[in-house]
Amino acid sequence: MRNMLFLFLIFSMQSNAQEIDVLLIGVSHNYSKYPKQDFSDIYRKIENFKPEAFFGEFLSNDDERKVMDYWCKRDNLIRLNRLRNNRDIDPDIVAYKIDSLQKLSRKQPTNYELKVDLAHAYYIDQDVSNGHYLYWQIYERLQQAPDRSLQEYTDQLLSPDLDTTGRSMRRLKTSEYALIGFPMMQKLKIQELLPMDCQDYDLNWNASWAAFDVKFKEFRKDASPMVQKELKEKLAKMNRGFEEYDRIEKTSYKVTEWLNSPEASEISASGDFYLPELYAMKKFPKEEMLSKIHWWIMRNKGMCSNVVDRARKNGVKRVVVIAGANHRRYMQEIFDKMPGVKVRNINEVK
Repeated sequence: MRNMLFLFLIFSMQSNAQEIDVLLIGVSHNYSKYPKQDFSDIYRKIENFKPEAFFGEFLSNDDERKVMDYWCKRDNLIRLNRLRNNRDIDPDIVAYKIDSLQKLSRKQPTNYELKVDLAHAYYIDQDVSNGHYLYWQIYERLQQAPDRSLQEYTDQLLSPDLDTTGRSMRRLKTSEYALIGFPMMQKLKIQELLPMDCQDYDLNWNASWAAFDVKFKEFRKDASPMVQKELKEKLAKMNRGFEEYDRIEKTSYKVTEWLNSPEASEISASGDFYLPELYAMKKFPKEEMLSKIHWWIMRNKGMCSNVVDRARKNGVKRVVVIAGANHRRYMQEIFDKMPGVKVRNINEVK
């Protein structure tokens, strides 16, 4: 009996140690076209949550090497080759280089040339999330205190003006990371952004999308006048949602809060998946649409699993997860069903 009680206590302690508390934030990937945003409530909620780690929508360097192709693989390889031409690092020593530069940079936090070196090493190691975190710190420094020598060194080693496509240094400047994630990580003294993206199914996703588009064009062309009328009415409903989305983006100074609302999630999902009420229409390509939805859910499941597995591996329990707004609802539903995981979106906390 004592042994059983002891084992039960050990099991309970291990289970409690594995619990993960997730603060989920659905975001825009580009805030440049919005009115000046007020992030004060977002910042306050993150700070009060007391996170131990942040996760971003990037592949880990291991996954980056393994996935043969996905939507920005080519862009990442172009950057990698460019930075190797600027200054190469032997793959056998890049991990030691990063470790050494991290230690030096923490001892000399105002030495921004060290941060340039570290950003370069991260990019060479195909760790884009942390390459970006370091580049953002350098960029912010140069905005606050122009420094010709530092600018020239940055341009020489990182070539930021040439990195303009995919998840680029250019895109970074007006992204959710520059405006939400990185400022809070810096304030909370969190040194690295953990990756969570999953691109294992990107080719399946694109193939299912292409198959749906072909069938949907046939459906629209061959539909009877009565079906055409019904379709027109349903598409008009979708368009009213898009108009509301556009209105909010043009007028609101708190777009992020709205992106995490049920209304925004429904409108955003309709952009990829139309309205579920269309699926019952005669000859609507439902099977192809369900295939699209399947691969989207598989990606989101992969992202949620990456968060939980890597949080546990790193020994952290309270994590902020930053993902594109159209992921938020799906990820929240998936996290809700995962044992040992508690999830809230940013609008659900005070």
